[in-house]
Amino acid sequence: MAAIKITMGELELLADLNESDTADTILAALPITGSASTWGDEIYFGIPVSADAEEGARAVVSKGELAYWPPGSAFCIFWGATPASRSPDEIRAASEVNPLGQLRTVPVAELRAVGMGEAVLIELAEE
Repeated sequence: MAAIKITMGELELLADLNESDTADTILAALPITGSASTWGDEIYFGIPVSADAEEGARAVVSKGELAYWPPGSAFCIFWGATPASRSPDEIRAASEVNPLGQLRTVPVAELRAVGMGEAVLIELAEE
C-alpha cells in the first residue's frame, strides 16, 4: 500500500492507496496535476490515466474514499452527499467507480472550500 499527498491550494491531504490495478496505474503516472471540479461533496478532476471498471467497482462509497471514474478518466475524492445520493447520509458517485484508497483525515470544511478550477497536485508522499 502506497501513500500519496494531494495538494489543493493550502490544503494538503495524505491518503493510502489500495493494491488495485487502477491504483498501481495512477502511482506509475505520478506526479499528476489537475483542475478541481465539484459535484456536491465530491471533488473530481481528469487525469492522464485510462482504466476500465474493475471487479469491485461500485457507485456507493464511504466518507474520505478516493476513487477513479472510468467514463471521465477522473480522480475523485468523496466526503458527503452528491446530487446522485438517495439519502442525506449516502455518498453516491454518478456511476460505478474503482475504489482507490482512503484519506487519512477528512477535513470537511476545508474540502468544501476548494473552488472550481483550483489547481490539484497528486504526488507520492514522503514518509
